[in-house]
Amino acid sequence: MLLKFRTMIPNKKTELLQFTPGNNQRATRLGKILRLTKLDELPAFFNVIKGEMSIVGPRPEVPKYLNSYTGKFAKILTLKPGITDPGSIKYRNEEKLLANSFNPELLYLQTILPDKLNLNLSYLNSISFKHDLLIIFNTFKAILFKR
Repeated sequence: MLLKFRTMIPNKKTELLQFTPGNNQRATRLGKILRLTKLDELPAFFNVIKGEMSIVGPRPEVPKYLNSYTGKFAKILTLKPGITDPGSIKYRNEEKLLANSFNPELLYLQTILPDKLNLNLSYLNSISFKHDLLIIFNTFKAILFKR
């Protein structure tokens, strides 16, 4: 169970969606700031302290999408999930990409998710303390400079 701050007003009609692309009207004022700065991820550090997650590692994926790429996910699921990974850096503005798409879920399934999987497989083959530090540094850089 990944801990996060609730940044959106609950809505039973849209809670079944796996993601909400773009400038979602349900985001609270504080929620918009938390999401923009990625501070909504802070509670996940409790998951790290409990040993359920690491700081660097593949981001947890929605179970619905795990079935789309079972072979690649099997390798990635051997790693402890993380708060940040190379895909988090590359797709820092994923919500904007999805919001500009005619079919956000199709874009995610056919383009973004396969790329994230390849980035995670590459990470899997090059795990090192130095590489993790570089990912942490690049994560802060992406957040601060909003690439």
